Amino acid sequence: MTGAVPIEDHGQLIARVRARFAHVEECPLTGPRIFFENAGGALTLKSAVETSAKFAAIPDNQGRMNAASKKLQEIIDTARADAALFFNAEGGRVFVGESGTELLFRLIRDACLGAPEGGIVLGSSVEHPASRSAAQRWADVAGKPYVQVIHDDAEGRVTAEAYAAKVTPETRVATILHTSPVTGIGNDIAAIAAAIRATAPEAFIIVDGIQHACHGGIDLRAAGVDGYVISPYKVFSRHGYGVAWASDRLTALDHDALKGGPEGNWELGTRDTGAYATLSDVVAHFDWLGGEVSDATEPRARIEAAGRAIAAQEAMLCEAMLHGTGNLAGLAEMPGVTVIGGVENAHREGLVTFVAEGRPAAEIVEALEEEGVRVHIRKADHYSGNILTPLGFEAAVRVSMCHYNTRAEVAAFLAAMSKIL
Repeated sequence: MTGAVPIEDHGQLIARVRARFAHVEECPLTGPRIFFENAGGALTLKSAVETSAKFAAIPDNQGRMNAASKKLQEIIDTARADAALFFNAEGGRVFVGESGTELLFRLIRDACLGAPEGGIVLGSSVEHPASRSAAQRWADVAGKPYVQVIHDDAEGRVTAEAYAAKVTPETRVATILHTSPVTGIGNDIAAIAAAIRATAPEAFIIVDGIQHACHGGIDLRAAGVDGYVISPYKVFSRHGYGVAWASDRLTALDHDALKGGPEGNWELGTRDTGAYATLSDVVAHFDWLGGEVSDATEPRARIEAAGRAIAAQEAMLCEAMLHGTGNLAGLAEMPGVTVIGGVENAHREGLVTFVAEGRPAAEIVEALEEEGVRVHIRKADHYSGNILTPLGFEAAVRVSMCHYNTRAEVAAFLAAMSKIL
């Protein structure tokens, strides 16, 4: 099988994909439901569930003089290599922390404090507060003005041209959001990083990849950045840890570490081997899927093929949700519905956020829950106000999909929406 076509168009592949995940069709607490809340935390691979249980029972830890400890360290080393392959990262360090947000704060802090004196910290108004708040806080501590690139409200994204207009030769640190968890609209991190480096080649560039990771298509060699962070619970693993990649030049800066400890070590204290092992499960899933949708034999090529297939599946789902499927009208055809980021947006990644005139978002979310469709509300608060407030919306409904969702589930959502509206 070749070509970037939707996973559902590969025979029975979609059924085999869904069989790899836990609780695809029903919530363990409330019963049957369609899961369109993936941006809040994707479904978990069954292999990751099994791996978590297995390692939770092992009493040994890395760094001891016994065979079990040595094996645990080998598993951690393998997971780091797997993550580097998934990121397509060259050099640098892969490590885990408390969460994606915590790791963004750490990378941005170390960059702000370790960069040469003076200069500015550059970010954008489209960013999640995980990176925006961190950059503002540590820019202030480091005595560097924080400069904000304003995103395009209509498209819900920020461009390389917008960054180029704000970057100066004195830019010391820059942050980029790969994909918005509010709109699902992606940003071209490679183009933005190139625009920054054209004027400030030595700037430290750190990317929030938390929302993007489940869609695949991460290529840090092409991006040319210094840091990239994901939250594994949003990419088919579990809660309780985040994963970061830091370049060699970022790793060389001073950061929290035990005196006399290994040089370049980012981690504090004993690591959870199970967290690393479940990361390998995630990468193995992309590898497996790439082998199902392509003739690729090399792991990285299969991972890239998986990303293309995922993009095709999710684009098909978004198209159906916006323009309808069968005899069901899409959101774009429903009276009074406004789609955040615009209906025709080529940068959308498996997510549609909308408002309906005269119907509060909370009411729609509750009504969909009664119809067996789980979605989420985004309010104009500290998480989403940067996107919704400029548009004049107090709240919106977020419908987020992943590659295991189906046309039939979209049809059920549209039927429910027709009834609700």
